Amino acid sequence: MGLKRQFWKKFLADKYGVVSLAVVVLFLLAAAGMEIYSIYCETNRIIPAYMRSDPANCYAPPALDHIFGTDYQGRDVALRALAGANTALKVGVVSGVISLVIGVTLGLFAGYFGGKTDEATVWLYSTFAAMPTLLFILAFALLVSQEFLTPELLAVFKFFAALIRTEPGMFGVYCAIGLTGWVTLCRVIRSEVMKLKKRPFIAAAKVAGVSNFTIIFRHILPNVTHLAIIYFTTLFASSVMLEVTASYLGLGAQQFPSWGMMISDGQQRLWAGVWWELAAASGMLFILVLALNTLGDTLRDTLDPRR
Repeated sequence: MGLKRQFWKKFLADKYGVVSLAVVVLFLLAAAGMEIYSIYCETNRIIPAYMRSDPANCYAPPALDHIFGTDYQGRDVALRALAGANTALKVGVVSGVISLVIGVTLGLFAGYFGGKTDEATVWLYSTFAAMPTLLFILAFALLVSQEFLTPELLAVFKFFAALIRTEPGMFGVYCAIGLTGWVTLCRVIRSEVMKLKKRPFIAAAKVAGVSNFTIIFRHILPNVTHLAIIYFTTLFASSVMLEVTASYLGLGAQQFPSWGMMISDGQQRLWAGVWWELAAASGMLFILVLALNTLGDTLRDTLDPRR
């Protein structure tokens, strides 16, 4: 049986994994739909439906015309929660990829070369592990949003922020989360590479005169890819939660809907019985993070060679 067929047979046998994958795909489709819709509105100079306010209909409870009610400006909470999924998925992908690239690259080189390269990597991830993650993210976001950087660096942030259609301060949050999320992955990859480089096929490649970089990227990297895939789901979930926290504290998304902003706004009127905005944002966050964690567990059970 081929490896792909074997993988899908094992994966599809886990009903929780299948459901979690379906949920994640639905969130991805919703985020993509909202992104396309926002581009359409911007191109045609139309106010998106999730931004349209109705002062005469503020704090309307859930009904047929507004499934999750309206907020303090009369905006539809359900549409804003779906638009917030776009922000959450975007930060998960961007920050997860940044962490993945840093963690895998440093782990590969530290584990394979050892010596000073390994010592420098261990010192680096120990330093990042000792940092208060949330404070680092907030400080980094503040530097970008308040334009405390040099004009050259600020231009770079603005360029990439425009490229992925977000605010410079929000892109600062993406980068900060990515720069703090690679430590665990780097440790795992490093320890696995240390084991792999002692295997006979690596020794045979060295005897055959294969270069170190070819050995790393052609022979070792494919053998740790399953770890990268598994940890990416964890990085994705933690990135989403950190973005929600940053937005809740006022240093995340400002112009685009965010679950963190919705939770912050919703809690202010919770005492008056206006619960639906808080429930919509918290519920969608819970479902997405639960699905990602369940999917990660299923992928670990499916891809782990020892199983």
